Amino acid sequence: MTNRLYYDDSFLYDFDAEVRSVVETPRPAVILDRTAFYPTSGGQVHDTGWLVVGDEKYRVTEVVDAEDGRVVHYLDAPLKDAQPGTRVRGEIDAARRRDHMQQHSAQHVLSAAFVRLFNMPTVSFHMADDYCSIDLQIDDLATPSLSKDQVESAERLTNEIALENRMVDIRFVTRDEAAKLGLRKLPPTERDQLRLIDIRDFDLTACGGTHVNRTGQIGGVLLRKYEKVRQGYRVEFVAGQRAVATARRDFNTLTETAALFSAHIYDLPQQARKSLDEVRSLRKEFEQSREELAAAQAAALLAETPESDGRKVVVRTFSGHDLNFIKLLAQKLTRQVPAVIALLATDSPQPAVVFAQSAGQPHDMGKLLRETLAKLGGRGGGTKDLAQGGVHQSAGLAAALAAAAQTLTP
Repeated sequence: MTNRLYYDDSFLYDFDAEVRSVVETPRPAVILDRTAFYPTSGGQVHDTGWLVVGDEKYRVTEVVDAEDGRVVHYLDAPLKDAQPGTRVRGEIDAARRRDHMQQHSAQHVLSAAFVRLFNMPTVSFHMADDYCSIDLQIDDLATPSLSKDQVESAERLTNEIALENRMVDIRFVTRDEAAKLGLRKLPPTERDQLRLIDIRDFDLTACGGTHVNRTGQIGGVLLRKYEKVRQGYRVEFVAGQRAVATARRDFNTLTETAALFSAHIYDLPQQARKSLDEVRSLRKEFEQSREELAAAQAAALLAETPESDGRKVVVRTFSGHDLNFIKLLAQKLTRQVPAVIALLATDSPQPAVVFAQSAGQPHDMGKLLRETLAKLGGRGGGTKDLAQGGVHQSAGLAAALAAAAQTLTP
């Protein structure tokens, strides 16, 4: 079993150790007699850093817990000439460790805040590279949903506790002792001894992670968003330097966006609503204009297409019209006159084909379209009266439509 130095001192960034075993495949790794590297567990991601052997320095890329209680350190390259008994020096990536301490301690305070304010316990914690999240259990009867006001209240209390700079103590107790101390959450593990994180007069819970010494070291805590999940609500947050970096990124984004509107960042919601209203109005005008254009073009095409055997067959290839327009045109053509077949195509912006016929006509447009597109290397389908599809290039479209029209000759 590996002696875990971070249990007693989360601010220990350098340590000496001895190699217990060396693993070379499939990834090079070592197991030490003692370590300050934190392995991924309990929602917190692993430390990274370096192992130094003589003049050689090896990157520690991942740290994991083995089932037998040992800690496995994965390296970017095998240790040269290393064997059990080799002395090494470990160096923790201090910036990453401090970030993890801020996030994890912030989670403890935030989880306690939700319990104290709204009796919403945390059922899981996740730490990603750029954000963290907790999943809250919601009582459907007492508190059926999580509101914006509740989120802001929990955020406010969390930051108040951070500002008060309360002590964060580490202590070890037996499981029986822990059961009598009123822990926020007693873990299901059967370990004889539990490590407790005690945020003075605010939160007491069992945890094996790395934490700050005082809540002031957390810095600010910013709740980003919340959403309904299967077991309750998920709340995303950032703390410390992550919160500062996130706030800076948000401000830069808002400032850049506000410049596009020649407005202040606080006026952006109003400007966005105004722009959306304008977009909707323009879209409505565009749809109406397209309807009118398709109707007018359909009338012109029908007028110039001679009738043969009691029906009109309109064959036309367009440029600059998309699939939606030629489909709308085909519908206009086949509904204005009771006996019309429309074989339409567009060669730009994206080559496409639409075949349609008036209700009651005897042909199968879906089958005809598939046969036509197969010759062009395209794909499509549809119903007996309306079918559509696409091709990769426009070459041969006009000839393919003409050939399809020939198959309709009685």
